Amino acid sequence: MLETTAPPRKAPLAPPLDTRHQVETPEGIDLPLRPAGLMVRAVAFTIDLGLRGLILGLLFMLLALLGKLGIGLGSLLLFGVSWWYMVLFEVLRQGRSPGKQWMGLRVVHDDGTPVGWPASLLRNLLRFVDLMPFGYFLGAISCLQHPTFKRLGDIAAGTLVIYSERPLKRPQLPDAEPRRSPIPLTQTEQRALLAFAERQGELSTARVNELAALLAQPLHISAPKAVGELNGIARGLLGPT
Repeated sequence: MLETTAPPRKAPLAPPLDTRHQVETPEGIDLPLRPAGLMVRAVAFTIDLGLRGLILGLLFMLLALLGKLGIGLGSLLLFGVSWWYMVLFEVLRQGRSPGKQWMGLRVVHDDGTPVGWPASLLRNLLRFVDLMPFGYFLGAISCLQHPTFKRLGDIAAGTLVIYSERPLKRPQLPDAEPRRSPIPLTQTEQRALLAFAERQGELSTARVNELAALLAQPLHISAPKAVGELNGIARGLLGPT
């Protein structure tokens, strides 16, 4: 009697790398956030650093005309811009400093809510710890080790730097008079009609006519009028916009 051995089972595949951070809002809604990594944050910080240097340079040139008074005002100005630049932008502009906005980033609390004064002050005051012992060394190590790329100031303040999600805009449908379909349509058929109307701008005229002829057959619409009739039905399905 021949003995058969079962083929060895394959090890389960590791799940794909996903950097999304899931939080639950007080309303019980799961909110996916995309934490920003070290490199994009470094570029945003460099942009802000350059802007601060430009602002201070221009103001110091003006204050130099005031002599000793200008030197005193310059010291206060240096303190104010160095410590309040980030805080004011983060709190008053939904977590976006100019550098972060340029790179599509913003600061939020760990639960996804807009960052407030206490958290922004704490994360920025502790920046000097992240800068130790030189060149943002501790901050870089913390970002690389933390699962959501937090520096030490973010850990202490309970904040997170994320990518700003751009709102999706629905493509515009071609101009047509809304009308009803001559026959009831399934949900799949409705989606197909809407997709056809939305993508017309991306297709050649020949391809549009070809697709229109295919969609028009089950609706008993004549081929010469297919494009206009289908656009009208799509408008009717979409409703007022």
